[in-house]
Amino acid sequence: MDSLNPNGYEKFSASPPKFGQEAATTGIPVSSSSQYYTESSHTKTVIQTKPRVPWSSGLCDCFSDWRNCCITCWCPCVTFGQIAEIVDKGSSSCGVNGALYTLIACVTGCACCYSCFYRSKMRQQYMLKKHPCGDCLVHCFCEYCALCQEYRELKTRGYDLSIGWHGNMEKQNREVAMTSIPPVVEDGMSR
Repeated sequence: MDSLNPNGYEKFSASPPKFGQEAATTGIPVSSSSQYYTESSHTKTVIQTKPRVPWSSGLCDCFSDWRNCCITCWCPCVTFGQIAEIVDKGSSSCGVNGALYTLIACVTGCACCYSCFYRSKMRQQYMLKKHPCGDCLVHCFCEYCALCQEYRELKTRGYDLSIGWHGNMEKQNREVAMTSIPPVVEDGMSR
């Protein structure tokens, strides 16, 4: 075997075999087979993303829903808990999220670090723009305004935050059931 291949590197010094037409090869394998990448086989893939939409209300529109503004001002853990339950799609409860928010606020004074995570998650779910700046900055400097804006956004999207995720799903299922059932018409009556 050594007599056929004296330096051991001869198998790597040979140029790769060409397959098909006389195309220039780059030596980059496309798959685990012995075919090579050629310029003619290159196709561009364009990934289309959905455009980001603006928030339904501004950051400083807190007084458009004065009731929520007052609750958020005096007890932001309630508003945060309601938002987090909807954003988590019911996997965590309003009470647990509100209690954790309060605990973080009491121990570290930085509950905004926890709530900015939910703002980011909500923006990803609804393809919302970062406005007026990044999520952490908004929550760091305007915590209560940010919570009110998120509450209004979910409310605009049809959620009743006071009944939680499961309540909203039951309400939605009832509405769908009511619209899909045709009215009962007795014999002799016209529609």
